[in-house]
Amino acid sequence: MKSPGKTATASAGSSPASHRTTLGAWPTATADRAVTATIEVSGTYDGGLKRFRGSGSLGTDGQGEDQGPLFELADGAVLENVVLGAPAADGVHCLGSCTLRNVWWEDVGEDAATFKGTSAAATYLVEGGGARKADDKVFQHNGAGTLTIRNFQVSDFGKLYRSCGNCDTQYTRHVVISNVRATSPGKVLVGVNANYGDTATISGVTLTGGDITVCERFQGNDTGAEPSELGDGPDGTHCRYSTSGITYR
Repeated sequence: MKSPGKTATASAGSSPASHRTTLGAWPTATADRAVTATIEVSGTYDGGLKRFRGSGSLGTDGQGEDQGPLFELADGAVLENVVLGAPAADGVHCLGSCTLRNVWWEDVGEDAATFKGTSAAATYLVEGGGARKADDKVFQHNGAGTLTIRNFQVSDFGKLYRSCGNCDTQYTRHVVISNVRATSPGKVLVGVNANYGDTATISGVTLTGGDITVCERFQGNDTGAEPSELGDGPDGTHCRYSTSGITYR
């Protein structure tokens, strides 16, 4: 049910919900592989829908900020057809522009993926796939640039996307979300820092079962302090979406 305090109003940068496409079913892993050291990827890595799970130093499912990732992608790298099982450590790190295509997180560890490029021109694409069981964030945007998330599904999560609220180095960050299905329990679809000029452009989203905030604005900082909340809902500047772009079920 839609919360009275989160009613969407018309704003720029939206498209009708009728433009959505069908989301794929969760895959069955073709094999299982233990990962004891981060897999470094340049170019394209096709996992063949194998399940990768952490072992040894990567064999934790906690929320520690200093965990290593299962995959680390160089600038321009592509990771596709991968299932991340439990424990997933800190998921995937993108050091620059990257593409995550048909990647599935069965049980998110600290974060599913962290985007760390330092160029404002960096572009990150999450195309297809899904994530479950994220105690906190699914996608953590620590670097600069624009992240696009489309044709994605998420359930049992804290936040689908968060622009880092207290990183030592802060940037203006952008996220574009389209054709995403979010299923409760879940708290927030998107969190952005208004004081750094972040934008979230959202359309074609279905929120199922429960009260999920679409877009929340924060006052970010570079001191490590907990960022303060400024409000939520569409404002046409930082949270860009309209009623036609959100469906509640």
